[in-house]
Amino acid sequence: MSSGNRSSLLSRYNRRMLRPRRRWAIGFVVALALLGLLAVVYNLPFVQDRVGWRVSELRARIKYALSPPEEAVFTPDPTLQAMVQTTLAALAPSATPTPTPGPTSTPTLTPTPTIEPTPIPASIRLSGVRHEYQKWNNCGPANLSMALSFWGWQGDQRNTAAYLKPNPRDKNVMPYEMAGYVEDETDLRVVLRVGGDLDMIKRLLAAGFPVIVEKGFEGAGFDGWMGHYEVITGYDDARQRLTAQDSYIMPDLPVEYADLESYWRAFNYTYLVVFPADREAEVMAVLGPHADEAFNTQAAADKASDEIFATSGRDQFFAWFNRGTNLVRLQDYAGAAQAYDEAFAIDSELAISDPDRRPWRMLWYQTGPYFAYFFSGRYGDVINLATQTLVNASEPTLEESWYWRARARAATGDTPGALDDLRTSLQYHEGFAPSLELLEALGG
Repeated sequence: MSSGNRSSLLSRYNRRMLRPRRRWAIGFVVALALLGLLAVVYNLPFVQDRVGWRVSELRARIKYALSPPEEAVFTPDPTLQAMVQTTLAALAPSATPTPTPGPTSTPTLTPTPTIEPTPIPASIRLSGVRHEYQKWNNCGPANLSMALSFWGWQGDQRNTAAYLKPNPRDKNVMPYEMAGYVEDETDLRVVLRVGGDLDMIKRLLAAGFPVIVEKGFEGAGFDGWMGHYEVITGYDDARQRLTAQDSYIMPDLPVEYADLESYWRAFNYTYLVVFPADREAEVMAVLGPHADEAFNTQAAADKASDEIFATSGRDQFFAWFNRGTNLVRLQDYAGAAQAYDEAFAIDSELAISDPDRRPWRMLWYQTGPYFAYFFSGRYGDVINLATQTLVNASEPTLEESWYWRARARAATGDTPGALDDLRTSLQYHEGFAPSLELLEALGG
């Protein structure tokens, strides 16, 4: 065979070998392009509304089946606890007894005598709230939108969500964020208080003010306890029930008095009232001594202390947790840390005795333990608690937990780890002010 023939045969052989490779390479590029297109389409808002929640639910079910979150408990470091207690005892005056986590360690304020309030009607039903069913993972924005609509505000949950949840996968909207939206984005005013009760709700409704409450929620099709908002628009003493505009279930939802109190306890009986600026005096008159935030917080701490002795199991966990939260607000961080230690001890027991009802999502919604442990110098507990919270989430879209872990890491000298956490926090919540400030302070 001549050299020319051999070259021709080799050339044809090489072409035959290269064709499948070219086809494979072209197919690979096309597949990448399709995946990129699917990713873009998947992240479109209207697609997220229809499909996103299903994907998120499937992801959560797979993860929780492999690693049940109700079995993972946080245990405070006993060495850190002992060190802080020793330090506090050494710093305390010798004549002053060491504070204990019992309910008597918080002094009780005596409110200024007030005029006896006008008797309220046996029932009230306010109209004018435009009901909205929440889009996927959009409880907070939808309920704030409903409350604003009562005063003629023309937006909807898309407007509130753009401010409150730039990332629609964010697990929660904090009450202070909702209050911030009202103050920054509307002409209306808002008050945020804790330690509420049915009497306060009734008096506000009787004066013409709907009330947003933050509460626990459990229902068919849900994987355990979680947080929820409702707008309360009425009550009826004869039937012993409230009327709520519920963004998930239905408008004019009847809510038994006892059910509200039980689920409201989980969130320190938090409530918000939106109102026009020219009606501020009316709202403050209804609040009475609770118009003063310091009095309100102290009263809520006392209420939590009373409930510690009146409850057991999960309700007692909430009572201890509420006590810690209120002491954080009063800047008694050591006392708050002790209260949270008691709460987490009960939480560990619930993991064994009542795992299906254990509120393992608590740190999605309330971050008081991070404050208490950090400002008590218990940085390891902050890191461990934040890590467990992030690992247990179906998606770690909890900017507050990333921020607090970063802060604790920075305090222990792990600046690179802190910077990584801060950048992750900002990926999940673009513009999150605490993370931006700490990132700048660390030179990141």
